[in-house]
Amino acid sequence: MRLTPVFLLSATDVAHFPTPAKTFGAPEIAFLGRSNVGKSSLINALLGSKQAHTSSTPGRTRAINFFALHEGAGDKKKQRPTLIFADLPGYGYAKISKSISAEWPKFIEPYLAGRDTLALAVCLVDTNIPPQPSDKVLIDFFKQTQRPYLVVGTKSDRLSGNALAKSLAALKRAHEVDEVLAVSATKGEAGVKALWAKIMAVAQD
Repeated sequence: MRLTPVFLLSATDVAHFPTPAKTFGAPEIAFLGRSNVGKSSLINALLGSKQAHTSSTPGRTRAINFFALHEGAGDKKKQRPTLIFADLPGYGYAKISKSISAEWPKFIEPYLAGRDTLALAVCLVDTNIPPQPSDKVLIDFFKQTQRPYLVVGTKSDRLSGNALAKSLAALKRAHEVDEVLAVSATKGEAGVKALWAKIMAVAQD
């Protein structure tokens, strides 16, 4: 199913979050992970367009960017979206980690912990580097708050089959999860399709 993305707004405060009147209460899918994990590239691969801004400079996303995904034609402002994508700021990059960390309690934690329409948090981890403590902190947050989440391993095309299998096994052990879904924003059509299937299953639940 092809969904048409429409940019809604950027939020840097709880008061900026889109209201139910604007989203029609559509289920929201949040994407988050360390800076430079390939988050924006993956969102663009899912959407089939360059809606999310990509940059070689980690930490460019400093707000939660909301996109409404619509099916079919017509006036999008008057239609209930099928989904809302929320692109969250990255974390963990040394040069900007202090400023990002200061912003998390202000509006990111309230979004993740209290947003009624948040249906799934997609936690991105890099398959090309060892498991990171900051990723475990995030995943543990979702376990403790009992919010639905999915761990996705990005940049999987850069590893061979055996190396990828070892990386995924290490990530599962370190983060104490049963599944890490391997995807590639550039060469992983199968992984992107599998992620779409999981997202749509949540949306239709």
